[in-house]
Amino acid sequence: MSVLNFIINNILTQTSVVIGLIALVGLCLQKKGVGETISGTMKTMLGFMVLSAGSAVIVSALTYFGNIFTPAFHMNGLVPSIEAINGQAMSELGYGSEIAISLACIFLFNLLFARITKFKYVFLTGQVLLWMATITVVFGHYAGLKGPAVILVGGLIGGLVCTLMPALAQPYVRELTGSDDIALGHLCTIGYLVAGGTASLTKKVFKESKSCEDLTLPKSFEFLQDTYLSVMVIMIPLFMITAIFAGPENCAPYSGSTNYIVYAFLQALQFTVGVYVLLAGVRLLLAEIVPAFRGIAMKLVPDAIPALDCPVMFPYSPNAVILGFISTTIGSIIGMVLFPVFGLPMLLPGMLTNFFAGGTAGIFGNLKGGTKGCIISGIVHGLFITLLPAVLAGMLGDMGFVNATCTDTDVILTGLFYGWVMKPLVGLF
Repeated sequence: MSVLNFIINNILTQTSVVIGLIALVGLCLQKKGVGETISGTMKTMLGFMVLSAGSAVIVSALTYFGNIFTPAFHMNGLVPSIEAINGQAMSELGYGSEIAISLACIFLFNLLFARITKFKYVFLTGQVLLWMATITVVFGHYAGLKGPAVILVGGLIGGLVCTLMPALAQPYVRELTGSDDIALGHLCTIGYLVAGGTASLTKKVFKESKSCEDLTLPKSFEFLQDTYLSVMVIMIPLFMITAIFAGPENCAPYSGSTNYIVYAFLQALQFTVGVYVLLAGVRLLLAEIVPAFRGIAMKLVPDAIPALDCPVMFPYSPNAVILGFISTTIGSIIGMVLFPVFGLPMLLPGMLTNFFAGGTAGIFGNLKGGTKGCIISGIVHGLFITLLPAVLAGMLGDMGFVNATCTDTDVILTGLFYGWVMKPLVGLF
């Protein structure tokens, strides 16, 4: 058990290590030279870590923004956090070993399904596998499963989800990238499909709508065609206005001796820096992982396609990412106000989810409906990703998770499947 826990904690949940090992195996299977193998493996890991460094800068800026957003507009409610549920499940409920083994089972079932079915997607987003393992174990117990059944059923269901979700998203990814070299390995896929479907309907209503990547700007605003300048122009007012509404007292814990408005300005620039670093990491990662993965495709899982985290999509449609983030945030604010009217808990907008999931939803919306589709589908996406956690919160409350719910639509729907389908079925026996 100690060996398995070491492998899971130090390899399977460390995505950079997993991706590096995948690249190493792929290059070895292609019988590349020692130098080329070492270079390809190290550059793959470096690309992912540069991507992660960019994500960390974005997360830091958005965490600050989320923390001042609540007092700025006098909001109270739940903040969806799968991390909090994972922590409580592993420490207070004692599910740590089951979650760790379930994660390994999910990955193995994913490889099995990729090998024996036409869905050749190998899911390589380690932290997302951890969230799926957490939900299958927690809701497995809630459904009445016992012992090894919790792990085996969780591995089967989780592996199936991690195989099918990239397949469902692939038509969009293929249209976006022009190939099947990569897939989307991020378990918010149902939300992305809702955004894409909404945008398709929007296009029928509004007819033609230019892609937000192709908008023609007046000459004096042509500088906004630079991705990073356009990000700054949007994020700087957003951060500074929120800081003004929050006031110096609420901003002081973060700004310290720096003027709180100046600090908000600098955090908006930090956000832009994060986007720059993230996109650089994506380019480096894709340049190495796709050729290396051909070895896996040729030997272990014929025609295998690596399913990678959502930021790998961002360089293909950067304007849609920002537009999707903003419109998803608007939708989540509407949902925060609307859903309590129907007896559901109030959920505060989760800025990290709104950026990463909302940005990807914006890409899907822009693909199918242009700029108008991106905006409208983003608002619908924001409503959708606020509704699902609110529905799940009731079940989690029954299990003792007070004022808690989680993110990622596919993970939530897996939990609802356990509660609405598995629990009644297990109860029959």
